[in-house]
Amino acid sequence: MPRSHALHLQRKKAARTGRSRKTGQRSNQAGTRALTISACTQQLIAYGQAPTPGTKLMLDRPLVFVDLETTGATAHFDRITEIGLVEVDRGDYVGEWSSLVNPQMRIPPAIQALTGINDSMVAEAPTFEELAPELHRRLAGKVLVAHNARFDYGFLRNEFRRLGLDYSPRVLCTVKLSRRLYPQERRHNLDSLIERHNLSCDARHRALADARVLWEFTQHIHHELDRNVINEVVDKLLRSPALPAGLAPDALKGLPDTPGVYIFYGENDTVLYVGKSINLRTRVMSHFSGDHSTSKDMHISRDIRRLDWIETAGNFGALIKEAQLVKRLAPLHNRRLRESKEICTYHWNPADGPKIPKLMYCAEIEPGLLGDVYGIFRTKRAARDALRKIADEYGLCLIRLGLEKGKGACFAHQLRKCRGVCVGHETELNHAMRVSMALNKMRIAPWPYKGAIMVREHHSPSRRTDVHVIDHWRYLGTHRSQLDLFDHYDTRHEAGFDADTYKLLLSALRQPEKNLQIIEAP
Repeated sequence: MPRSHALHLQRKKAARTGRSRKTGQRSNQAGTRALTISACTQQLIAYGQAPTPGTKLMLDRPLVFVDLETTGATAHFDRITEIGLVEVDRGDYVGEWSSLVNPQMRIPPAIQALTGINDSMVAEAPTFEELAPELHRRLAGKVLVAHNARFDYGFLRNEFRRLGLDYSPRVLCTVKLSRRLYPQERRHNLDSLIERHNLSCDARHRALADARVLWEFTQHIHHELDRNVINEVVDKLLRSPALPAGLAPDALKGLPDTPGVYIFYGENDTVLYVGKSINLRTRVMSHFSGDHSTSKDMHISRDIRRLDWIETAGNFGALIKEAQLVKRLAPLHNRRLRESKEICTYHWNPADGPKIPKLMYCAEIEPGLLGDVYGIFRTKRAARDALRKIADEYGLCLIRLGLEKGKGACFAHQLRKCRGVCVGHETELNHAMRVSMALNKMRIAPWPYKGAIMVREHHSPSRRTDVHVIDHWRYLGTHRSQLDLFDHYDTRHEAGFDADTYKLLLSALRQPEKNLQIIEAP
């Protein structure tokens, strides 16, 4: 038997001997610790994995391994039926505590079959309100360690809040920990961890037994992996955001781990910033990490008063929604997608004869012009500068391009750069062909479909599906089903051409992500 496992069993046995029962299993403190270095750290030194000086140890902090059994999965509606804790202080096992809980509601049959906890078992158990003082004391000041920790934390926080108690611990999720440490593995649920690492569990889906598994898993990884790798991962997972002073303590409550768009508001609901992410919670929290790596984040943290978010089915929908909101709300700290009425392009068709390329605003582009418009420029000056550069590169006439007025030789011809169409040394046809070649590099792509398309986007974890309607690079709207969209289908001519949306759509449709399905509308 491995030394760590034997030591763990000895501690279990000692703790169980001194544990009293009061409507469930409880344990007293394991006594004062005589060691200044934790037993787990001593073992690691024996195995040649001593931490480097100054390294913040995962086990160099008070931890409480928690598992809950509940009547369902919704924290604001369902209730806790059993609580199990394993307390560890700086690597030393302290003790265990568990109790059944009267949820004051019936336990669904499916939950009874899964956990083995039925209504009769909890009928005489204490309510959460009766257990709250003792439980709150045991949890206080400790890092909450749980599997799928948002579930357990959400239930505990809601139960304490109903009683007027605050509970906002640092939280470490062992699902995320396993994923980071074992990225080659596909599954990270508790059953997979038990099987893969040969962990012991005498009563699966019972709170205390599952909490013990998490403590055993923590010991296991410290013998199997380099401890500096473990500590680096743990520190990143525990790097909770320092919420700005202007935000309410529960401002991040309910923020999902799904794709979407988030909006930061300042005083008087001034829109500060609009962003998007495939994981809203992670991205929003990164703004408040405390290091303020950009001046934008520093200003946002100083001025923010509230936040809001919109979930989407994936990155495609989030990109489009972000672009739409930035143009509509004009946030103070978004520059890249800010609307500009001066965004322009060139329209030119060599079949029309020797005409000057026409400078026009992108908003004026009609579907019939696609394929004969070139370039997207933020200002008219930028457009002219680009055309002048092309003229210099391809030896084109400044007069024929509309960059210079007058008759006879253009200035470029005097510098021997223009090939002389302005003085009859080159035919109009040859010049037009070279203009076409020069402009082709920045041609706005023609619409590759017969008509409108539906882009179906699905997010498996949340089971959300969005259907985006697009016609001639125009975004017409998003609907939750294909049936929904037909009620709005006649709005397809109301949307104008938008340069930023065109770029997003062109990139996304050329290489569609796996969760996108393109369907041509009937």
